Amino acid sequence: MARDTGAQCKQCRREGQKLFLKGARCFTDKCGVERRSYPPGEHGRGRMRQSEYRAQLREKQKAKRYYQVLEKQFASYYDKASRQEGVTGENLLRLLECRLDNVLVRLGFAASRRQARQLVSHGHWSVNGRRVDIPSYQVKPDDVITIKPNSASTDVVRDATELTSGVPAWLQADHDALTAKVLRLPERS
Repeated sequence: MARDTGAQCKQCRREGQKLFLKGARCFTDKCGVERRSYPPGEHGRGRMRQSEYRAQLREKQKAKRYYQVLEKQFASYYDKASRQEGVTGENLLRLLECRLDNVLVRLGFAASRRQARQLVSHGHWSVNGRRVDIPSYQVKPDDVITIKPNSASTDVVRDATELTSGVPAWLQADHDALTAKVLRLPERS
């Protein structure tokens, strides 16, 4: 399984804002962006020359890092989004938001996307009664997401639900039974 194993706080600092890659740590004063608000590296405090290309690249890298997908997978999502009807950017965000690992984070069943990826790949979650172990699984409207009965990770999921402030309008969650339902596709707003 290919994934980025680099320092997460360094990625947040490079983008200049919190991407919440480390879960609960990002809410504390130990967050890398809180400690040092300049980009990492020898030339981090230098003056950056602004250009249109630089702004577009930073936005693409920010989206890649936020959803934790690699370049090849991000390119295939872009190709799929460009073939769909409508605005390509909104289609791309919709595809990224409908990933199972992202949906678990949005529901509050995982503290971070890395934790959600691990929970999914270890087979702790099922969609519509079928075990799913692919973090990039695309959820659809009316899908029901449940945790595997007698799962060893139930305590971890319950701890993560305490960090959640709210669930998006396109999802419905039952934090007591650890089940959720996808009501509709996400909107850009």
